[in-house]
Amino acid sequence: MTTTGLTSEVPLDVAAELAAQLRVDSIRSSTSAGSGHPTSSMSAADLLAVLVTRHLRYDWDDPGSPANDHLIFSKGHASPLLYSVFRAVGVVSEDELLGGYRRFGQRLEGHPTPVLPWVDVATGSLGQGLPDGVGVALAGRYLDRLPYRVWALCGDSEMAEGSIWEALDKASYYQLSNLVAIVDVNRLGQRGATDLGWDMGTYAKRAESFGARVLVIDGHDLAAIDRALTEAEGATGGRQPTVILAKTVKGRGFAEIEDSPDWHGKPFPPDMAERAIAEIGGLRNLLVRGPRPEPAEPGPVPPKPSTVPEQPDGQVKASADRPVYKAGDKIATRKAYGDALVALGGADRKVVVLDGEVSNSTYAYEFARAYPDRYFEMFIAEQQMVAAATGLAVRGYKAFASTFAAFLTRAYDFIRMGAVSGVDLRLAGSHAGVEIGADGPSQMALEDLAMMRAVHGSTVLYPADGTSTVALVAEMAATPGISYLRTTRGSYPGLYDDGEQFLVGGSKTLRAGPDDQVTLIGAGVTLYECLRAADLLAGQGIAARVIDCYSVKPVDGPALTAAAEATRGRIVVAEDHHPEGGLGSAVADALLAARQRPLRLTRLAVREMPGSGSGTELLAWAGIDAEHIANAAREMMGEPA
Repeated sequence: MTTTGLTSEVPLDVAAELAAQLRVDSIRSSTSAGSGHPTSSMSAADLLAVLVTRHLRYDWDDPGSPANDHLIFSKGHASPLLYSVFRAVGVVSEDELLGGYRRFGQRLEGHPTPVLPWVDVATGSLGQGLPDGVGVALAGRYLDRLPYRVWALCGDSEMAEGSIWEALDKASYYQLSNLVAIVDVNRLGQRGATDLGWDMGTYAKRAESFGARVLVIDGHDLAAIDRALTEAEGATGGRQPTVILAKTVKGRGFAEIEDSPDWHGKPFPPDMAERAIAEIGGLRNLLVRGPRPEPAEPGPVPPKPSTVPEQPDGQVKASADRPVYKAGDKIATRKAYGDALVALGGADRKVVVLDGEVSNSTYAYEFARAYPDRYFEMFIAEQQMVAAATGLAVRGYKAFASTFAAFLTRAYDFIRMGAVSGVDLRLAGSHAGVEIGADGPSQMALEDLAMMRAVHGSTVLYPADGTSTVALVAEMAATPGISYLRTTRGSYPGLYDDGEQFLVGGSKTLRAGPDDQVTLIGAGVTLYECLRAADLLAGQGIAARVIDCYSVKPVDGPALTAAAEATRGRIVVAEDHHPEGGLGSAVADALLAARQRPLRLTRLAVREMPGSGSGTELLAWAGIDAEHIANAAREMMGEPA
């Protein structure tokens, strides 16, 4: 293997040889695997060769160095190119590249994931890498205050994704001059031409209209690429992100398929691969590394656009003191969430908070006013909010992101990809269920518990009062993976005194006795209805056990099984959610897994499309209020409703 270019003085002729090697290795790896995207990799090989040898400041032997630049393949399907880069810098062997790509149990997966230490985030769902890069760049500019850059390679097809434009909008708003998007404009998508093809002028106008500094280049002219990357580096002290629009040819280097719409996502057959490799000039064995980052101390705190909501009651005091509520105190769990964030922020400088322009409803504004330097307003851009939280998590920050629970559905792809990335995200959704009342169904999250339960490794929490909310927010800060807190709009009396412990995977039994005949299970607002139902049943001589199932995932299987055994399998679950995938499903799954017999389970949920009304009216309409819960229990007991 020939070794060269271990400093920043890598000449362009060496970069040209590296570009050829990257093309050849992209072909070899995908042909060996029998799948992959060689042509999409070949179009961007020149861009990566110049970037990696002359501009990407990265210590390949220390991928965790805080001084490293960040390279994000938003164009994740071009993984053969990325893995070929890894071979060229000496961190992946030829044997692994050819024998491990897209194979079962191997780390060179079809699209990049952080199972590789040089990969920050999982990509492949288009339109996500650049938004994630915004979060990394936010950390670099305002929190780490280090001079690393974030380079995001984007495909032209993903420029049709709205999330790309959310990213550029927020990058411009937050003056992220440390973010560079390199767009591989090769004209062709999966089934043919993209909507703009090679219309570089329109691409440029769009990016400029979102506040970016735009450079248009020939993506196969190495000198032009080098000049553009140098200019982007020089813009770091400015106030704009840079977008480099590189006109390229799909399949570049193999004339037989260049600019052909028929070869997207198709490996070359062995004979064709041989012809392509021969045309590109044969195998190379370069080991080429570019500049390493210089050690740096955090710079001065830059001015940040003010995103602190205007409120009439003055500044929230920064404090690490845990908020204290007593049983009986009426407080909305969304308010307790805001109070808990302030306490967490006072105790841990790594806590950061994002919101989607509803912070005066989610109460995230309390954190914004206490710690404005660690609050990032994403406005009505929920995809970018979750992506920015993901990027901040990459840099080691404990990111909490909040909005109305219903609006997190827009960002669901980003949430599930956060799980693929293995990042820790803390999400809070307020204004859930029909309880919110007159706003109507567009604002009522009735799917969120199911949505979040389905995320791999997720934690789903639904507290009923202030004390449990504060405790569970603290638990989220220490919980790995994707965690979700559902909060309630209305204020309800506290059920627990300060100091009560709430653990992930637990529950609380609020009513229990030796003669219990039926178990009532609720969470959040329906817990109060279960308690009222228990009072109604007690007046008729029916003893009901009541469980606060605040941990929806993982659910407290042992407590549920014990309750079912004590009440002869009679269970009534009430939830302010659609019947599919929510609390009732969690309870049923746990009891079926325990092979609970006998089991007579009634699940009360929102089964029709709601309209406007008061919360009380809608709970009754949906059949999840105390009277309906009590009726269900009486029917189960054989009593007349």
